[in-house]
Amino acid sequence: MKDIILKAENISKQYRLGQVGTGTLKHDLNRWWHKIIGKDDPYLRLGEVNDRSTKGTSDYVWALQDINFEVERGEVLGIIGKNGAGKSTLLKILSKVTAPTTGSIKSRGRIASLLEVGTGFNGEMTGRENIFLNGAILGMTKKEINSKLGEIIEFSGCERYIDTPVKRYSSGMTVRLAFAVAAFLEPEILVVDEVLAVGDADFQKKAIGKMQDISRGEGRTVLFVSHNMAAIQKLCTKCILLQHGKFIMQGKTEDVINYYLEQSGENTSEYYFDTVISKHKKVFANSLKVKDLNNNLMNEIPLGKPWKINVNFTVNENIDNVVIGLGIMDIHETAISTSWSLPQQLEIGNYTATFTEETIKLNTGQYRVVVGISKGNESIEYIDNEMFIVFSDVVDQQEESVVNNKSGIIGNQMKINIKKQTNV
Repeated sequence: MKDIILKAENISKQYRLGQVGTGTLKHDLNRWWHKIIGKDDPYLRLGEVNDRSTKGTSDYVWALQDINFEVERGEVLGIIGKNGAGKSTLLKILSKVTAPTTGSIKSRGRIASLLEVGTGFNGEMTGRENIFLNGAILGMTKKEINSKLGEIIEFSGCERYIDTPVKRYSSGMTVRLAFAVAAFLEPEILVVDEVLAVGDADFQKKAIGKMQDISRGEGRTVLFVSHNMAAIQKLCTKCILLQHGKFIMQGKTEDVINYYLEQSGENTSEYYFDTVISKHKKVFANSLKVKDLNNNLMNEIPLGKPWKINVNFTVNENIDNVVIGLGIMDIHETAISTSWSLPQQLEIGNYTATFTEETIKLNTGQYRVVVGISKGNESIEYIDNEMFIVFSDVVDQQEESVVNNKSGIIGNQMKINIKKQTNV
């Protein structure tokens, strides 16, 4: 039988744009009257989907709409989606920082939240005093807090400043202390937003390790929001994907991440860069095109076949020591390869850099392309775009088939020879 520790039922959250509070007194009275006579809020039907890229016609917007899910005890649940998808709003509702417009949250146990830098901290109080303040908010006694005090201070790495007012802490120090307090004061449910990205690499590694210990070793539950897919994949057992405030899917972490990244990228043979800012630089990239060796555009690259990428760029002034680079990354932000041209002396004009690949055999899947332009050690242009190239398993029937359903990045099949041993 499942041990459900947190359950969200039909959670929706509506906001009114450009206003403080819910709106005018007239609207509040209208809401109150409809509630008295047992009818729905009249303004709920006015809300629009939360799409930041389009201009709406209504002042009311749904930050979340009809969200349903369950979390088991000891589970680490990742919540992913683009900016504006409703991830932080959902965590605020789960943490009871704000109330849902409709629906309900049912939880068993204390919830500790780390939603933004300095959450729950009083800037005038010292780090030590804030530890006791947060512990008291979580319902812990002074004796319980004292028993964890040494571990909290050591983990945070802020021992030298623990008796200094928090308002003098850097954002990184504040996050370190806030996470240590939330993690070590033993809540049944720990809610962590993207705030960990403020910390340095060493702290992020420690924090992820601590969250793993909390869930696996201590059987507590973690809800984790991040745009770092590597961290999500390493830490989370299950994942939820949100889009424009709506629930898209829930399932195994790898499956949800793959679906999210496939939907986020643009699978195309041509990609045109936004040159509004770049065109004022000495050198800037215009477009990128994926082709076969016969110069035909390719939407997909057949596994094991040669291919090339043309990077079209413009030189605005005579320049020397120009280097054009092309990087390939997988969907989990792992660098696969980087290729750089020899330094070039270029005059004003339009150019094409052709990157040809004849030997590498990447496995089936999607890979992201990154373009870089530099002059010596000076970076001129770095374009981290959302274009993906796709490697497919389309091969000629006459040729030797490639094993394409295995994991990994490289699709090469190693030669295998099995021989019976002879008796010695």
